[in-house]
Amino acid sequence: MSDNDGKKTLGVRGGPRSGNVKQSFSHGRTKNVVVETKRKRVVKPKPGAGAPGAAGGGKAQGSAGGSSKRPAGISDSEMERRMKALQAAQAREAEEAARREAEEKEREEERQRRREEAEAKEREQREAEERARAKAEEEERKRLEAEQAAAAPPPPPEEPRAPAKQQPVRKVEKERDQTTRGRGKGRDDGGRRAGKLTLNQALSGGEGGRQKSLAAMKRKQERARQKAMGGHQEREKVVRDVQLPETIVVSELANRMAERVGDVIKALMNNGMMVTQNQTIDADTAELIIEEFGHRVVRVSDADVEDVIDQVEDKPEDMEARPPVITVMGHVDHGKTSLLDAIRNAKVVSGEAGGITQHIGAYQVTTDGGQVLTFLDTPGHAAFTSMRARGAQVTDIVVLVVAADDAVMPQTVEAINHAKAAEVPIIVAINKCDKPEANPDKVRTDLLQHEVIVEAMSGDVQDVEVSAQTGQGLDELLEAIALQSEILELTANPNRAAEGAVIEAQLDVGRGPVATVLVQKGTLTQGDIFVVGEQWGKVRALINDRGDRVKKAGPSVPVEVLGLNGTPEAGDVLNVVETEAQAREIAEYREQAAKEKRAAAGAGTSLEQLLAKAKEDENVKELPVLVKADVQGSAEAIIQAMEKIGNEEVRVRVLHSGVGAITESDIGLAEASGAPVLGFNVRANAPARNSANQKGVEIRYYSVIYDLVDDVKAAAEGLLGAEVREKFIGYAQIKEVFKVSGVGKVAGCLVTEGVARRSAGVRLLRDDVVIHEGTLKTLKRFKDEVAEVQSGQECGMAFENYEDIRPNDVIEIFEREEVERKLD
Repeated sequence: MSDNDGKKTLGVRGGPRSGNVKQSFSHGRTKNVVVETKRKRVVKPKPGAGAPGAAGGGKAQGSAGGSSKRPAGISDSEMERRMKALQAAQAREAEEAARREAEEKEREEERQRRREEAEAKEREQREAEERARAKAEEEERKRLEAEQAAAAPPPPPEEPRAPAKQQPVRKVEKERDQTTRGRGKGRDDGGRRAGKLTLNQALSGGEGGRQKSLAAMKRKQERARQKAMGGHQEREKVVRDVQLPETIVVSELANRMAERVGDVIKALMNNGMMVTQNQTIDADTAELIIEEFGHRVVRVSDADVEDVIDQVEDKPEDMEARPPVITVMGHVDHGKTSLLDAIRNAKVVSGEAGGITQHIGAYQVTTDGGQVLTFLDTPGHAAFTSMRARGAQVTDIVVLVVAADDAVMPQTVEAINHAKAAEVPIIVAINKCDKPEANPDKVRTDLLQHEVIVEAMSGDVQDVEVSAQTGQGLDELLEAIALQSEILELTANPNRAAEGAVIEAQLDVGRGPVATVLVQKGTLTQGDIFVVGEQWGKVRALINDRGDRVKKAGPSVPVEVLGLNGTPEAGDVLNVVETEAQAREIAEYREQAAKEKRAAAGAGTSLEQLLAKAKEDENVKELPVLVKADVQGSAEAIIQAMEKIGNEEVRVRVLHSGVGAITESDIGLAEASGAPVLGFNVRANAPARNSANQKGVEIRYYSVIYDLVDDVKAAAEGLLGAEVREKFIGYAQIKEVFKVSGVGKVAGCLVTEGVARRSAGVRLLRDDVVIHEGTLKTLKRFKDEVAEVQSGQECGMAFENYEDIRPNDVIEIFEREEVERKLD
């Protein structure tokens, strides 16, 4: 057979499993034939050229026929190497196919094994459930038989009634059998599908594995017992005392009566009210519904909503030590602020010191001995008293600052009185001891007049000589505070609902209402719902005195609280409640009570009430005068004329009026009050004139009453603030903003209307909103400073101490003029 015939025989094109046939030719001879099928790719050598499966004859044949059929240029060793490589490839392919078949067989066996295990487990579970159900039915049957036997009357001796006694039991068993037969497979006693129906359960006919609840079992037993006793008995209705406020939500009313919401809505509809469960009804309507359901009505007042606030008494074993709270008080010029800053800078890390006092109004300091102290930066005595008036007794120790070079001042006396009224211990800090004119002993002596006896004077009040400038005595002051706190044995219960006091509150632009709260009891945690004064909220974030966010704050820890719905007042008490509804209800009640109180306070219209209110109004300016006249009639006329002078902003107040000459006592009263002395047809005696000259008291003499009234009226008009009127003079639009070294940002402007003057006031408008008001630092035309720029011209403007300017902003230019006001 020729080579061509061999090619045709190997090229099985029309065979049933033929694939693509690839042939390799060299000098008209066929090297190998590669046959590709769908599943395997087998490389077949040409017959007679050394088949890989030939036993011992492949090599000989290859050698024998190599000279005639081997391609030119291939040696015997090369041909043999190629044949070995072909055989190794075929062997590897056979091993890979066998390995895949074995893995597939193992996976199939594993799936079959798991399926059999699952089916066996399900069968065991069904059998266990059937056994438990059969056991429960058997126990129930025995119990019913025992109850029936105990409930039935004893039979007479002569006529045994055993068949009659067994009749109800057989009836119950018959009903149970009927129920069991009628409920179907996969369902419980109520005819409901029990659990999830699986494919195996459907094929095997098993029931679900869900068990009945204990309440369902009890209800079933109760029904069976009542049937065995001879009929169904109505359950006795429970009559409840329902607390009814002024208004109540329908769902809350149903909850308090323990009735279904649908039944309550149905009763309201029968009374002509189409409402939903979230609507509010009044107390009278709710009372009718409560009586219709057979319950008792208990009316409660609006003030009872505050009863939800936890007022429990803390047990002694729950109390833990807490840091003391110190308030620094004293005269404003005696270095109170400087002492606070010195303590803060000495004991607080410098990186945390910036703006702490201004930031939170309270901060904590740790002494060298490890004692933690909480300092309050109170704005003044009035705030201290207002906090006490609102029930916030936050201060444990008062540090009274007295300057060694100035001794006791009137405000120092006020601070002493406030501290004594609060019944808190006082520690005297004698400041400015570094000055040469300092006299601490004089301060100690002056304090004796106000019943403050220091230890140096054999008293019990601690005193420390300090200097805010040099830092002298700061450590001794902190040790004295720590010693006083140990004597007080301050404790609090941290494991309860939090209660605290608001130190200060503000409305922050970016964060909303922010309150600085000093926690007094319990622990305030992020997420707590609270009510504070007339406001309520949920703790969104807690920020400590160092500006770090914290998750909770314990007793005597000051924190900023975010999450309020409004700004509370200083001294308001913060209480944590359970639900948001309770907090909202308490806040609404307090707000309404405050409105009613303010309305009642402003209802007085009598002359005495109006005069008292006018005297208490701090916005009204007073001109005090002292009047002496020759006769009583003239004095009364002058007083009546004085009362008619004034308006809602200024009035004349007659300190003293009398008949006769002006005396030294009149001069002394005028000096103390800063008032002039008006003499009508009288004169001052010599001692009074000398005293007036020495003390600088003005004395004026009049003989015509109208002249006296005109002068007093002119003086009262001088107390009126001049009316400031604004006059618009121009607009300028910012075209571009340039940065100039040494000047800052300069706005390149175009005067669009009017004129721009350097001496005028300016406002910066952005989107027609005023964002800055001030004065111009520079007004340039090209490179020259100019006084004014006309409309249509370009200029450069720079604001004083303000550089937040942007293109397209509008500058409004105006001038102010003062107009003197006159009394009518």
